[in-house]
This record gives sequence, structure tokens and C-alpha cells, in this order.
Amino acid sequence: MPAKKKAKVEEEEEQEEIEEEEEEIDSPPDDDDDDEYDPNNDEEQELIMAGKGRKRKRGRQSSSEEDDDDEYKPSRKPKVQARKQRKRSGDYDSPVKKRKPPPPPAKKTPGRGRKPKKVSLEEETGSPPPSPPNVSPPTATPILSKSVTDYSSIDLSSDAKNKDGSPWTHKFSSWNVNGVRAWLKASGIEYVNQECPDVFCIQETKCSEKDLPKSELEVPGYHSYWNSAEQKGYSGTGLYSKEEPINVTYGIGIPKHDNEGRVITAEFEKFYFVTAYIPNAGDKLKRLSYRVGEWDPDFKKYLKSLDENKPVVLCGDLNVAHKEIDIANPKTNQRSAGFTKEERESFSSLLEDNKLIDSFRDLYPDKKEAYSYWSYRSNARKNNKGWRLDYFLVSERLKAAVCDSIIRSQVYGSDHCPIVLLVAL
Repeated sequence: MPAKKKAKVEEEEEQEEIEEEEEEIDSPPDDDDDDEYDPNNDEEQELIMAGKGRKRKRGRQSSSEEDDDDEYKPSRKPKVQARKQRKRSGDYDSPVKKRKPPPPPAKKTPGRGRKPKKVSLEEETGSPPPSPPNVSPPTATPILSKSVTDYSSIDLSSDAKNKDGSPWTHKFSSWNVNGVRAWLKASGIEYVNQECPDVFCIQETKCSEKDLPKSELEVPGYHSYWNSAEQKGYSGTGLYSKEEPINVTYGIGIPKHDNEGRVITAEFEKFYFVTAYIPNAGDKLKRLSYRVGEWDPDFKKYLKSLDENKPVVLCGDLNVAHKEIDIANPKTNQRSAGFTKEERESFSSLLEDNKLIDSFRDLYPDKKEAYSYWSYRSNARKNNKGWRLDYFLVSERLKAAVCDSIIRSQVYGSDHCPIVLLVAL
């Protein structure tokens, strides 16, 4: 063979060999290729020289009988070896470029594959790591919810004065707790300690007299009084007072109303203090006729009888949003309990006929989004979609004594929040 042609053939075969080797390195290993090729096997070499090469199992076996005999495809390794063999057999005298043997496999060491044990700086050096300069540990931010109050973020103090410039002398507070036992679990007593009112009233205790956890409800420095409903887990009121009242009565003197534990009256030297939980008109307004036709007229008469002797301070959940400004969605609640035309007109009649003042609205006639109740549904409290159902009403004779009327919307523990009245007496 001419030298030129011989060199060209050798160059082409060497290039093909290099490409085959590179392709073999880049491709993933075949899991089925368990046996290795042996270049010293004479029988195998004869097959290679005949152009048959080794056969390997490839692809997926068919389910038909014709495919029961496995099909094989020649490996690429024998082709490379065949070219080397032809060179060695003297087809032409060009030198053969030997293929570099693969590197030996790495020795397996015990524990290979396991994560190395982490060694702290303290263990390595024997001393604790230095603290970064000017970096203080992060502090947890308190999160307010339906049952947690961050009192450190609320200023309960006040320097309010009445219109004559006299500072307040008495603080009254009221809260519908929506179940006194749940209220206790939500640290409700802590509010009394923080607010420190002279008189504190709660509504909707939902606990019978015998089931009241009186030891847990005791607050040092206060006298306490309870009026429970005959029906278990329903209605109920409570009153705390620093000063022992002259007299305390329960109900309004009418048996058909008084079995629900809705009213407590405490008589003091200068005024009567009344806390009330007014009946709700109920689902589908089933108690609306009782509310506006029986309860409201009788309760109005009761308050009038008290006012004939001393002025009255009335507080509690009165279960009515008096005006459209007192509810977030007035248009969609025209026939909802607490905002019907009948209930609102009856409440107006109470204010006018008994000469009572809505202390909050008297001081803040145009203040919007001031609510004391929020449904637990649809994030109503977070979005401030509420109702103003809780009130401090005072006799007209006490109007000049009012210093401030406050809604404690940042205090949690119920679906209502506390309200506060500051007066100079």
C-alpha cells in the first residue's frame, strides 16, 4: 500500500477511535453490561476478525414468541479492538497508538456515603466562638389574636377632663365576655388588673350559679356579684366594685324577664349603676316581638323608677346598633337582629323618654368605624367589619360629669371588646 494512502487510512481510523472513546465516556453506564471484554480470548478474537463482534442485550424484550430469542447489537469496543488487531497483524506498518488504560477504581472506605460529623468551633479550638459586634439577639414580636392582648403596647391611662375642666374621678368598665370560663382561659382577669376600674361589669357569662368558678373569678380589692340564668350555659351578668355598694338587686322585678339573669343594679351614694345584657332578637328574628314588645317597655319603666331617686349609669351589651354609623354594613343588615327598624326605634324611645345620653356618640358624633363587636367569621375583626352594641348611657343630670367614653378595641379575649367611661363625680 502506498505510504500516502496508508497514512490517510491510519489517520481516519485513529480519529474514529478517539470519537468512539469520547462517546463512551460521556454516556451513562449500561446496567445490563455486567461482563467485561477480554482481548486475550482467542475464540472471541476469531469472531471479531470474522466481523461478527460481541453481542449485547439491548432494548426491551417483546411479549411475542418471535422475540423470545434476545436480540443483540455489536458493541463498539470490539470495533476499536478489531482495528488494533488489523494493525498488529501487518495490514500496514504504521505504528499503533495505544489506548490509555482506565484509572483504577477508587478504594471503598468504611463509612463512605455518610455525612461527616460536624465539629463546632468550640470543640475544635476549646473556646466558644466570638459574638458578632453590635448584634443583639432578635426579640419575638407579640402577635395579637382573638385571645391574646399585648398590654405593653396599649396606653390605658388618661388625663381626660369634663367640660368644666375637672379631671375624672371614677372609671367604669363593661365587657361582654361571651362565656366567663373561656374568658378566664384567655387571661380576662388580667384586663381588670391592668385597667383598674372602680366598677367593672361583664355580660353573657353563660354559667349557672353552681358552676361559676368563683375562686378563679376573685380579684383582690373588689366585691363581686353574679346573676345567672336558670337555663344552663345561657346569658348571665356579673359586677365587680371596689367600693361596697349600699344595696345590690338582681333583675327588674318581673319574673318572666328575671329568669335569664340579665340585670344587676348596684346603688351608690350619688347614683345607681346598672349593668344589663339586653335580649337578642334571635335567628330569623324569632324573639323580636318579645324584645320590642315586652322587654324594652318593662326595662324602660324600671330605669325610670330608679332615675326618680338618683341619676343612672347604664352599661352593657344593649344588642342594638343605633345608627348607620354604628355598623360596618348597614345596607345588608336591615333585617338582621340588632339593626332592625323596630329595635333602633325602640332604643331611640329609651333615650328620649328616659332622658338618657349615649356617652360615646355625644362626645364623638361623627366618629366612624368605632365598633365593640366583631363576628368570628371572615376575619371581621382584622378588617374592622363590626357593630357598636356596647354602651354607657347616663342620665342627663350626669352629662356634665362625663370626661371620656372609650372603646378598647385593642383588648382581646371575646368577640366583643371592653368599653370605658370616665366621669368626674
